[in-house]
Amino acid sequence: MWLLLSVCVFCLLGCSEGQDRATLWRGNDHSGRCQYTFTVPSPSETSCSPTVSGGPEMEGLKARLSLLEVLVARLTGGEAGSQSQAGLQEALTQAMGERILLQGEKEHLERDVEGLQRRMEEMRRETERLQSRPCYPQHPLLPPSIPLQDSGLRPAGGAGVLSHLVSRPGRQWDTGSLRDPAWQYGGNPVLQELKAEVTEIPAPSPEGPEDSTGCGELISIGEPVSHRKADSIAGKYGVWMQDPEAVAPYGGKMVWRIDTVGSEVRQLFGYEDMDQLSKGFPSKVLLLPEPVESTGATLYRGSLYYQRRRSRTLLRYDLVSESIASRRDLPHAGFHGQFPYSWGGYTDVDLGVDEQGLWAVYSTNKAKGAIVVSQLDPHSLAVKRSWETSIRKTSVANAFVICGRLYTVASYTAPNTTINFMFDTATGQGKEVALPFRNKYRYNSMVDYNHAQRKLFAWDNFHIVSYDVRLGRQ
Repeated sequence: MWLLLSVCVFCLLGCSEGQDRATLWRGNDHSGRCQYTFTVPSPSETSCSPTVSGGPEMEGLKARLSLLEVLVARLTGGEAGSQSQAGLQEALTQAMGERILLQGEKEHLERDVEGLQRRMEEMRRETERLQSRPCYPQHPLLPPSIPLQDSGLRPAGGAGVLSHLVSRPGRQWDTGSLRDPAWQYGGNPVLQELKAEVTEIPAPSPEGPEDSTGCGELISIGEPVSHRKADSIAGKYGVWMQDPEAVAPYGGKMVWRIDTVGSEVRQLFGYEDMDQLSKGFPSKVLLLPEPVESTGATLYRGSLYYQRRRSRTLLRYDLVSESIASRRDLPHAGFHGQFPYSWGGYTDVDLGVDEQGLWAVYSTNKAKGAIVVSQLDPHSLAVKRSWETSIRKTSVANAFVICGRLYTVASYTAPNTTINFMFDTATGQGKEVALPFRNKYRYNSMVDYNHAQRKLFAWDNFHIVSYDVRLGRQ
């Protein structure tokens, strides 16, 4: 025992570095004997406990803690992102609602502006009418309770009593309308005498001197009058005509129509008059021997003139014999989309008729897209004379000829556009003009002149419409 104690003391004294680390315990063992225990800690291990060491359990615990921290961070950040996204969605919804409201207000204001413009135009015309109208003395036999007003000499508050009494030279009026049943005083001989006298009063022109029988420069165009709406998509574009110099067996009241939507346009529908056209009851349907190109056809002296599809060939189709009477290529004319009007539709060649005969409006490569207007021989289709203008064909919506003067329409969609250019073939000079023109249905694909009716015929977005025109004195 003493030997063991000596060894221990020697170790404690000899090993100064281990004094602060070695430990000596004394105690009884299980049998009651005294036992000394000497412990020196390992330099590489501080503990044998697995809870303190860096074993697999500790590493797994650390990994789970790290994963938990990541999940908590994601949940915290995701909630904030969801709240932010919900806020942005709400702001976007509110902005879209305000945009819709502003759009509605804009459309409402645009309608108000259009209404005000129409009212201002009506007031301007009424003012000019009143300024240019002479003062007629009141007839001594006219009852004072029936005042006369406006150019139609219509009784105020009446049902159009005298609306049919004023006639103009060269106009076509229904003489049967003079026996209007609303006229309650028709049997009175005094008023019959007055009616005959009123009929002789010339109606004043609201916009300066007007030539009702001969030719003159275009002064104004009236409001569009709708006659019929097409039944199907085939009638979105088309051409309708009345022969201004009709021959037997078809009279001047006969109306002809071609729907030009389709790859093989060949049907020509005929109606006895405007009333049958409005009801949609054709009395004649002809199948043309060769297909039609676009809306440039016209009718003149018993023949239909049109451009053959995908070519510069002009055809004269005789309505009586129902056959092709003449054909001829229009020299150097562009076709099938080379020089159309601004709305397209392969409107390269546009045929029309006026007081001076048959015309073709087109362009050529030599003219570099400028409008060329040529007068044609109505029998052989040969070019008699041509004029090159200074306005590009693709820049205008449509064109027509009146009294040898070419007029162009600025837009085919704008509800309130203008006739913006005039070229006079008599002088070879052109000029810019600004005559108001209405596209009521906002897609006008055909405008032609009928000198017998003194009207423009048009096809506006499924609708067959017409316009009255006023011409100045020559």
